Amino acid sequence: MNGFTTLLYKELLRFWKVLLQTVAAPVLTALLYLLVFAHVLEAHVEVYPGVSYTAFLLPGLIMMSVLQNAFANASSSLIQSKITGNIVFVLLPPLTHVEFFLAYLLAAMVRGLVVGAGVWLIGVFFADLPLRQPLWMLVYALAGSALFGIIGIIAGIWAEKFDHLAGVQNFVIVPLTFLSGVFYSVHSLPPLWQAVSHANPVFYLIDGFRHGFFGTADVDPWRGLAVVIPCLLVLAGLTLRLLQRGYKLRF
Repeated sequence: MNGFTTLLYKELLRFWKVLLQTVAAPVLTALLYLLVFAHVLEAHVEVYPGVSYTAFLLPGLIMMSVLQNAFANASSSLIQSKITGNIVFVLLPPLTHVEFFLAYLLAAMVRGLVVGAGVWLIGVFFADLPLRQPLWMLVYALAGSALFGIIGIIAGIWAEKFDHLAGVQNFVIVPLTFLSGVFYSVHSLPPLWQAVSHANPVFYLIDGFRHGFFGTADVDPWRGLAVVIPCLLVLAGLTLRLLQRGYKLRF
């Protein structure tokens, strides 16, 4: 194997060997959200005509799990390597910054998608979930896992200790995902909060992903891509620049 495939294998193996922590635990967390919110709101909320609240909720929980775990995989791997000092063994081999970036990104995407698939497999026992436009579902799943994998790489590069990473998780990632329409439709919000939601790129990821299941959404999925893709490209360019300079990686 060359350097890129070796690093990718190492990152995949890193989370695969502790599936109970990296996959089973996030799936259980999403299942608890599903049970609690569905139990409380199932009989009181119908967002789309003919769609139960549990079915509406499930795609949001799947995508939320994908995003959070893609972020967690890349960020935790980098911060652990920096704190323990073994980041030097990744930097010494003749890897380009593009190969470094792609290895961490692809591993983050795989973990996010595996967790999302786990939530989906369990969730279908609780709701009848159609898949009317699978291409949109796949496009948004890949775009979302890539976007948050990149954010995870940036956070891992910037953070100098676990407290810094926890701050990003608690004050950026969690608010963005929880205030993105996972548990509700933005059409149910007052105009001010609808405008705030439309400024959140995660809203378009959740909404576009949900469109793949029901064929209906709060905004056109093409409009969502027009927001998500530029964010993805800008952050990817920023990350590659940071890696090229060795920002907070080369001491």
